[in-house]
Amino acid sequence: MTQRDLNRAVASVTGETVDTIERMGFGPLNETTDEFDPRMMDWDEADDSRLAMHSVRRRRLSAVA
Repeated sequence: MTQRDLNRAVASVTGETVDTIERMGFGPLNETTDEFDPRMMDWDEADDSRLAMHSVRRRRLSAVA
């Protein structure tokens, strides 16, 4: 598929003009890149580091007699 064919295909799907699509700079994806690798987030690690950066000292309130 040439760049011109790609621009026409994207334009027909999006409803934009081919000129607009050309200005946006669409291009074919390279399947050898990491774009298709799943992105994982370790939420426990993120929470631990966030809490370590913003640790709060709590003071004890005296009991009311």
